Amino acid sequence: MPRQKLMSCMLVVPVLGLMLLNIAQCQNLSEEPCTVQILVPGLKGEAGEKGEKGTPGRPGRVGPPGETGPPGIKGQKGTMGRFGKMGPSGHKGKIVLMFQGKVTSWRPRYRLPCECAPLRKMIGEMDNQVSQLTNDLKFITKAVAGIKETDSKVYLLVKEEKRYRDAETYCQGKGGHLAMPRDESANKAIAGYITEAGLSRVFIGINDLEHEGSFVYVDRSPMSTFSKWREGEPNNAYEDEDCVEMVAAGEWIDVACRLTMYFICEFDKDSITQ
Repeated sequence: MPRQKLMSCMLVVPVLGLMLLNIAQCQNLSEEPCTVQILVPGLKGEAGEKGEKGTPGRPGRVGPPGETGPPGIKGQKGTMGRFGKMGPSGHKGKIVLMFQGKVTSWRPRYRLPCECAPLRKMIGEMDNQVSQLTNDLKFITKAVAGIKETDSKVYLLVKEEKRYRDAETYCQGKGGHLAMPRDESANKAIAGYITEAGLSRVFIGINDLEHEGSFVYVDRSPMSTFSKWREGEPNNAYEDEDCVEMVAAGEWIDVACRLTMYFICEFDKDSITQ
């Protein structure tokens, strides 16, 4: 058979339904026998590589609500709250009496007045007094070696380290000032106080905070008749010494006010005895 006729008769059909139709057409084209080649699907190939992840789809519809879960464990009881405000006075009550087997009632003509407000005020004042006494007791217990006295002054050494200004504020709160030795007798009493307490130095009420080099007492009175500076003092070392300490020997030294140390308070004896 010539090659052209053979090619015209060779038909490939993918499905069985078209195979018969193609055979009939092939027979019409030539009286020579036709060769029909049928291709059937081959074996399944190997799986290809996994493709890239696609974009997320749109969110689905909201599902129906779930069933209600079981009740949780009951929590612990909370602490008691504050008492509320006092409510208004109630209506007058009545007293039920039995008289000869009959029930009768009687209303009191007068109502006892409430004395709550005066009592509360009294309790508040007592609380303030107790607080003041407690502070005074703490103040006294911080003193060491007892109280020193002169003819006109009472000195109290406070065993609590404070800065100079805080120490003066503390003494003022008790009705006095930092100790201000104005004569040899007072200076000696304060120095003995320091020695008996086993200390080496304390703040006293002398400074030049307002005018450098012009020392005054803490109540702003001038120092014109007495001084007890150690040799070479005051020297304003590092230009930062505006307050004064007394050492156990009774000498004065200018020091920085930011230091903390024990201090001696001074009180007028007349103000204490009144």
